[in-house]
Amino acid sequence: MGNNTPLYEERGVSSSKENVQAAIKNLDPGIFPGAFCKILPDVLVGDDNFCTIQHVDGAGTKSALAYLVWKETGDLSVWKGIVQDSLAMNINDAACVGSLGPFVVSLSIARNKARIPGEVISTLIEACDKLCSELTNWGIPCHFAGGETADLGDLARTIIVDNTITSRMRRDRVINAANIKSPAILVGFSSTGQASWEPAWNSGVGSNGLTNARHSVLGRAFRVYTETYAPETSIDLVYSGKLGLDRLPSVFVRQLLSPTRTYAPLISLLIKSVGHEHVMGLIHCSGGGQTKIKNFGSPGITYRKNNLFPTPEVFELIQKEGQIPWKEMFATFNMGHMLEAVVDSREAAEICLGAARDCMIDARIIGEVILNKGNPDSRRVIIEHERSFFTY
Repeated sequence: MGNNTPLYEERGVSSSKENVQAAIKNLDPGIFPGAFCKILPDVLVGDDNFCTIQHVDGAGTKSALAYLVWKETGDLSVWKGIVQDSLAMNINDAACVGSLGPFVVSLSIARNKARIPGEVISTLIEACDKLCSELTNWGIPCHFAGGETADLGDLARTIIVDNTITSRMRRDRVINAANIKSPAILVGFSSTGQASWEPAWNSGVGSNGLTNARHSVLGRAFRVYTETYAPETSIDLVYSGKLGLDRLPSVFVRQLLSPTRTYAPLISLLIKSVGHEHVMGLIHCSGGGQTKIKNFGSPGITYRKNNLFPTPEVFELIQKEGQIPWKEMFATFNMGHMLEAVVDSREAAEICLGAARDCMIDARIIGEVILNKGNPDSRRVIIEHERSFFTY
């Protein structure tokens, strides 16, 4: 890495998105500034008791990994997981402000038609429709409204898969992460294992940091797929790992393609069990990984995480193969839990643990919210990992 620049940024991406934050700093923050998602007035009906949430997100560069596996194996099923990645990233974020549907769901696909045939598009659309039905059966009503497929060969090197969701909810049911303060307890919910609604075991990898993961693990033989990496990236950082083409689909690659967990059914149970008034905030540890929470809460607090889950195998391998510093790993990946709740008491935390057990998801108290005595105007995260101590 040159000039101490994080490897993630040298590969052309950013976990903290400083440029994006600067671009939106002057926009209206919505009616609940500091909430996990932007919340608008009820622009659909005009009821002052309600509000509107619209959210857009996608599978990111995970689709490039699916593309590689599909090209090498012909396995269309890899695209079904990409749809779940895209939709789960939206549903999880919206659920963190207490929005649990009904959702109107739109699928947006941008493809290079010369590389992505119609059978892939059909697989994606059918998978989105099926996933909406499954979410509805799990108590999270989703209505698939179709979407847009654009042939953008001049812009899209392979394929981009995004979703947009829209919902209404009562304002008095909003969970506003701006209300997080000290003292409070942090509860983490594992991203690994097999939740009661999941058909298979989940590696916990999620949809963030996959650019780093892909290039750190896959070997230089993959460089023949020039459409899967930016030509501006130093060739030394492109597919610099050890895994060869002859080993696809390897167990590890399958772990990297494990679909992002949908936490909405758990969040629904949490709110009912704990009580809305005892939940200060819900955080989806997506972009920014374990440091994501630093963007939320009252000024002058520290999130001390001193009892994290053991690092899942998928992240151990990414770190080892890519020689990525542990401090950067925690700022890029979820590292074992992708959802955390901030609650006001030990009793509330214990109820959270019980709700997780009912969903067959591992959970634990991972830390606490304390005062930031060194700087009362800022927030920080402290992570204690084995014998290391990281401050962000």
